[in-house]
Amino acid sequence: MRYQRTIAKAVSCSGVGLHSGKKVDLRLVPAPMDAGIVFIRTDIDHGRSAKVAASVGRVAATSLSTILSENSTMVHTVEHLLSALSGMQIDNLFVELNSEELPIMDGSAAPFVALLQEAGIVEQPKPQPQIKILEPIKVEQNGKQVMIKPAPSYKISYTIEFDHNTVSKQYYHYEASPASYQREIAAARTFGFLSEVETLWAQGYAKGGSLENAVIIGEDGVLNKEGLRYPDEFVRHKVLDLIGDLSLLGMPLIGHLIAVRSGHALHTELAAKILAEKDKWTIVEAEQPEAVYPALRPVTPSAFLSVIWGQPQPSIQ
Repeated sequence: MRYQRTIAKAVSCSGVGLHSGKKVDLRLVPAPMDAGIVFIRTDIDHGRSAKVAASVGRVAATSLSTILSENSTMVHTVEHLLSALSGMQIDNLFVELNSEELPIMDGSAAPFVALLQEAGIVEQPKPQPQIKILEPIKVEQNGKQVMIKPAPSYKISYTIEFDHNTVSKQYYHYEASPASYQREIAAARTFGFLSEVETLWAQGYAKGGSLENAVIIGEDGVLNKEGLRYPDEFVRHKVLDLIGDLSLLGMPLIGHLIAVRSGHALHTELAAKILAEKDKWTIVEAEQPEAVYPALRPVTPSAFLSVIWGQPQPSIQ
């Protein structure tokens, strides 16, 4: 068990949205205990800034990225920042942005990790409950699947396969911790095939996409002059996405995720199915926060579900 965590001070960055191509300013602000991750659109005036909770109950679309929506306010391409927050074990944070889409930065989560380190990470005086998987839960479609099964810790095994020699079949196993996230996952960039990117451009998407923020694969290989950051960067980025998407559960997981040729749609479908199958998991938390080795006790799943699916959020000062 561990205590909840936020950042020590507010920090900012700027960039462009991958699909909108718009410049966006992003500011990360410390949040109180139990606040969770809350996006705040500062460009929308509803008497106060519009907010969107990072929750699986807020998922609006998953075709090109993970999009959240609350009370008609939308936030696009949240998965890389959410991945960084989950990977670095940040539980409570206000994310302010002045556009509908988060900045893509270099296409990985590394710039967000660096921003968190600049801010400083601090513990809060309350234990962080976790979702402990008791029985396997699985979703699949057209030969693609993702499942989670009981395990003593949080880990991910991911397999991808593409009909291209540059990617082919790749497998990666990840044992979750902030150190391993920084070392193994954070720097893996989003990727795409040149033919698909050209189609997206023609359809008005990926307006902000370039070789500066994505790995582009042509007929003969990677087009980026610097090459790959890892030999298996493609599957590592899929692990990065899965970490971000499953963080929408609102609590850390204790279980083994196994994904085969999956994506945002199946990731978030699994998150929703986990919440729906209440008999296959429980919530554990420290009974005595001051104990060196705190005892674990179950928390009623229905109490947790009422929060995740849209009960009133903590007030934002």
